[in-house]
Amino acid sequence: MIRTVIFDIDNTLYDYDAAHAAGFAALTGYAQRELGVALEDFPALHHAANEVLKAHAGANCAATHNRLIRYQLLLEQLGKPLTHAPVMERLYWNTLVDAAVPSPGVEDCLRALKAAGVRLGIGTDMTADWQYVKLERLGLLPWFDFVVTSEEASDEKPGEHFFALCLEKAGCPAEACAFVGDNPKKDVAGALRAGMRPVWFCPGSEAEAPAGVLRVDRLDRLPGLLLEGPTP
Repeated sequence: MIRTVIFDIDNTLYDYDAAHAAGFAALTGYAQRELGVALEDFPALHHAANEVLKAHAGANCAATHNRLIRYQLLLEQLGKPLTHAPVMERLYWNTLVDAAVPSPGVEDCLRALKAAGVRLGIGTDMTADWQYVKLERLGLLPWFDFVVTSEEASDEKPGEHFFALCLEKAGCPAEACAFVGDNPKKDVAGALRAGMRPVWFCPGSEAEAPAGVLRVDRLDRLPGLLLEGPTP
């Protein structure tokens, strides 16, 4: 019997790709206006700064998602004033959060799970600060009983320590804990290795789920499949 369900945030509770596109467009426009960077050149400069950040911090830590550091490095490479860094960070994240829309059926899903006595958690890569902002702005934070970020765990999904911390907070055996996420390598594989019940959230995909993985394309279908449906 499932006693705890843990959810990824980005591209699970909301459409990150669409929201990121809005944030990145705003950032690109700022770079053109304020830094003199051609629109077509900005993506490569942004990618290069991110690669430097990974080299400095290591690829398996939440700091690689820190936009403030990323834009600091970009400005250092361009020889531009660092006063732009916090402005760029706020512009990107605020635009993204304003564009974020909850995934269809997410509140019905959380409500049904809570009504069934299931504990709800978050398991997400990223720094805690902006993940909390997303949950607040999406109106979803009050549903959750605990949060695990890769910043807190010092480990990115699908790392064993990350999922061990999720299970510690879940307070139940691994087989009684489901983990819901969109990423087959990070969410599904990590949950499988931890002995959890993996749920692959894949709207718009016809791909078959691996053995032992529950596939769902709308979150409001999850409670019935997870709590009453047959084991895949």
